[in-house]
Amino acid sequence: MSSKNVKIAGAPISWGVCEVPNWGHQMTPDRVLTEMAELGLGATEFGPLGFLPIEPSERASALAKHGMEAVGGFFPIIIHKADFDPLPAVLKELESYAASGAKTLVLSAETGNEGYDIKRDDLDAAGWQVVFKNLERIKEAAAAQGVTAVLHPHVGTMVETEADVMQVLNGSSIKFCLDTGHMIIGGTDPVAFAKNHADRVAHSHLKDVNLAVAARVQSGEITYYEGILEGMYVPLGTGDVDVRSIVRSLIQADYDGWFVLEQDNVINTEPAVGAGPFADAKASVEFIRTVAAELAGE
Repeated sequence: MSSKNVKIAGAPISWGVCEVPNWGHQMTPDRVLTEMAELGLGATEFGPLGFLPIEPSERASALAKHGMEAVGGFFPIIIHKADFDPLPAVLKELESYAASGAKTLVLSAETGNEGYDIKRDDLDAAGWQVVFKNLERIKEAAAAQGVTAVLHPHVGTMVETEADVMQVLNGSSIKFCLDTGHMIIGGTDPVAFAKNHADRVAHSHLKDVNLAVAARVQSGEITYYEGILEGMYVPLGTGDVDVRSIVRSLIQADYDGWFVLEQDNVINTEPAVGAGPFADAKASVEFIRTVAAELAGE
């Protein structure tokens, strides 16, 4: 695969835009999309509900204004409760996909709690069967509209730990969003996952991690939010994750999904032009393009 075939997209949370209440200063869509376009990113995830217009045609127009393609977006939904049907909410969300041409629905298995720092309950065998059934239903409903549904293992959700990931890997046919940061914090080795299960990866969120800070989150010494404030995520190529190997494994497996810059970020004030999230994203984009060029030259 040549470097020109590698698709790099942005995610609003790299600019500090998040659905969790009180998550720092929230930059405007115009500023965020303008900076993504300046970096040569032709696509973005939707971001949290309300970041882009909710009405499908207005959402499509907002992206078109900046020359951006829609990748799809992060969609937290409860899938482990037998008395809750996630499908109506999924079908509603897919309406905006049809209008904007987005092709990837990034699911996370919401606990039902607010935020990501409240301890969850573990699932029993019956609970996992509910998860598997709902994942298949969502996957099929999305596919019927030309959309690929993927599951995002995520801190503070029902699919977080390595054991959770293996349950889904073995009990469901849904593909994954490989998120380097959340997998590491949950105990899954993303380098090994990319090498051994590339055929199950249809989307990726690339983060580099300061593992010393991540270890404090894993131990419960600090919360996930506090970890971000203390610099748990750093520009690609500058942390402790072998992101180069992950990117190489996926490209060599003919991965044709997006490499999404998705570095969870919290900012307290509007950054100066060219500073803050933009500077970090620029370094990360250059890193991915360098790795892809290295492979193309081999």
